Amino acid sequence: MIKSFLIAIAAVWGAIRRGWAGLSPSKRNTLALALLVLVWLGIIGVMRQGEKPAPSAIQVSMLSGESTNLAALADGKPMIVNLWASWCPPCRHEMPMLAAAQKQESWASFVFANQGESKATVQQFLSASPFYLTNVILDPDTQLGRVAGSAMLPVTLFYDTHGQLIDTHLGELSAAALGKKLNLLRTR
Repeated sequence: MIKSFLIAIAAVWGAIRRGWAGLSPSKRNTLALALLVLVWLGIIGVMRQGEKPAPSAIQVSMLSGESTNLAALADGKPMIVNLWASWCPPCRHEMPMLAAAQKQESWASFVFANQGESKATVQQFLSASPFYLTNVILDPDTQLGRVAGSAMLPVTLFYDTHGQLIDTHLGELSAAALGKKLNLLRTR
């Protein structure tokens, strides 16, 4: 990330230097401001990268009420963490496929991290659903979403047996995309 950010800054700076003399003062000011904003956002992004706790260290609550963390739920297996909410149509659409994968792919741990909803809301949604999920956790402060760097739902995170994030899928997963991601985890 840092390398690509520095390349972008160098490219913008080079373009500005080549065309600077032929620009009007207002265009020079606009370009200077754009470069300043780009640098500022890059600095903030680099600083935030260092602040992110390891997802395995984040404390969450199981739907049953007990406290745990992702490392305990992984139990030494590759782990798929799905960030979802009951109000999210793509989340509800992909959930039966993920429930089936959780049942069929016992070599991996599947975790369903509800983002920001109450225990009662999650229990009501799941009890009305035609599928069964294990490892449902509550993330009321949406810590996992912040660590994943996404404010959108659904997000699915793929971790290897060492707890390293291997891949991230933003948006609804298709069966084909899930199959590719699971194959990637199998080979690691």
